[in-house]
Amino acid sequence: MPRIAPLDPPYATDVQASFDAVMRGAQPLVLFRTLAKSPRAWAKFRGGSLLDRGPLPLRERELVIDRTTALAGCEYEWGVHVAAFGAAARLTPDEVAATAGEGSAAAHWSDAERALLKAVEALHARATLRDAEFVELRAHYDEEQIFEVLLLCGFYRMVAYVANGLALPLEPAAARFPA
Repeated sequence: MPRIAPLDPPYATDVQASFDAVMRGAQPLVLFRTLAKSPRAWAKFRGGSLLDRGPLPLRERELVIDRTTALAGCEYEWGVHVAAFGAAARLTPDEVAATAGEGSAAAHWSDAERALLKAVEALHARATLRDAEFVELRAHYDEEQIFEVLLLCGFYRMVAYVANGLALPLEPAAARFPA
């Protein structure tokens, strides 16, 4: 059981409208239903404005999110993203497994993807990038994309804190960490 129970339907009209905007008609995730128990928390979460496409292609965006949430030990959010976006992001089963395992050390990444994953790992470990890591990232991504990487890492680390800290149950259709 989660430490704070999520909202159950029927939802207030404004809450339902916010769920519809994020979920596009699908049932709201436990994370969203739990955050919506606090109007302030739900508004701040949605106000992060990182639930849109942004300047990174979907594949790179999902690599950042999957690696960030895996490093934070957040099977909940990692699994939701792998299930919802893994195929559309053209992530192979080996690549998905690497986001939860060897990360940038896996052999199959392009140079740009490896630089991206190294940046995610550095941010997780030290909350900063060394000059060489930034130069490597900058060789493949423009300023808007680098801002997005930094923001996504921070945002999804926060999501991991919420999901893990509240002991949210895994979504039934979500992927599970590899054994």
